Amino acid sequence: MKASREDSPASSPRVLYSFPYRIGAQRVCLTAWQQAVWVASAGAKVNVLCGSVSRSLGVDLCVHPTLSCGPVKLPFRVLGRYRTLQLHDWLTARWLDDHHASVDLFHGWPLASLRTMRVARRHGIPCLLERPNAHTEYAFQASADESQLLGLSPPAAHDHTFDRQVLDHEEREYAECDFLLCPSSFVARTFLERSTPASKILRHHYGFDDIRFFPGDQNPESSGLTAIYAGVCEPRKGLHYALKAWLASEAHVGGRFLICGTFVPGYAEKLGSLLSHPSVEVLGHRNDLPEIMRKSDLFILSSLEEGSALVTYEARGCGCVLLVSDASGAPCSHEINALVHPMRSVDCLTSHLNLVHRDRRVLSSLRKTSLIDLKMLTWQAAGITLFEVYRATLASGGASTQLDYSSVTQ
Repeated sequence: MKASREDSPASSPRVLYSFPYRIGAQRVCLTAWQQAVWVASAGAKVNVLCGSVSRSLGVDLCVHPTLSCGPVKLPFRVLGRYRTLQLHDWLTARWLDDHHASVDLFHGWPLASLRTMRVARRHGIPCLLERPNAHTEYAFQASADESQLLGLSPPAAHDHTFDRQVLDHEEREYAECDFLLCPSSFVARTFLERSTPASKILRHHYGFDDIRFFPGDQNPESSGLTAIYAGVCEPRKGLHYALKAWLASEAHVGGRFLICGTFVPGYAEKLGSLLSHPSVEVLGHRNDLPEIMRKSDLFILSSLEEGSALVTYEARGCGCVLLVSDASGAPCSHEINALVHPMRSVDCLTSHLNLVHRDRRVLSSLRKTSLIDLKMLTWQAAGITLFEVYRATLASGGASTQLDYSSVTQ
């Protein structure tokens, strides 16, 4: 006999966690893995329905692959990405219809949750939708605008290249979910600016693996500063603004700016003279990123659109001081443990670079403060936060509830 949902205490939420990709792989696949593992560790009872599994989620979670059977996986190219995501959603919705009495809350990911949310609502189950990026309309526009400014065409089949079908589908998900899980104030703002009620927005945060990413012995009293950028090199990440600021600042004299990541077609050519400066080193994709971060003083990210860039958590974990834009969603506070500049402001970032170059006491103070609360930024801490969001949502009967994470992230 199935347990009655009414008998399930909010202190131990029973969650259907739906993720349509290969959980435990790279990028958002790793984010989903960390969320599921650590929210279960915090006390949630989690059923994970995922496309396939890259690495085990442990014994505390029930895992149900939707797009694989043993070693055999359904490649996205067979049906196309959009239809494959809809297949996952359809299978997850059927599973929920059969098991609704043992589920208190649904947590889904974009483009693969609409049918499941409709089943959940029919059974009175609150629906939370993950927002790993800004509002999709904002993300499409920011990417297109920056590409146009640089004289580049948006890359075909890119996540941030305009797609009417994708935008229409996601906007239906926004409208029909009960709550949007936003990992940064920046993400929340892009929804508020598009008339999303504040009562529909819940804040949580992401994290970093403190086993891999831990502080080094950076010495800000040394003569030349080392700055690092890591991530895909594309217009919306604002690397061109970071390079202009670096070369306009005094920090480039005797300093090094390391660029870790691969370039989208045409972008490196547009940045040719900036990339060829002797103080700039293009390292390409790296598997030793933690070691490089531990030898760097600064992490620079001048993004125009992010959710909450995981690399900023990792950089802080390795002891880098963040010099980031206000669109990076970085876990930091301006002039307390980081320096935050308005997006596209080369002058402001230049002044920040000059400040930490000229006065290493400022850099040392920012780094010391940045290291104090690293435990609040781990994936374990993120799991506890998400668990509290689940509990608060259920305790309020699915009504809006807000927790204060201002000390953790922008």
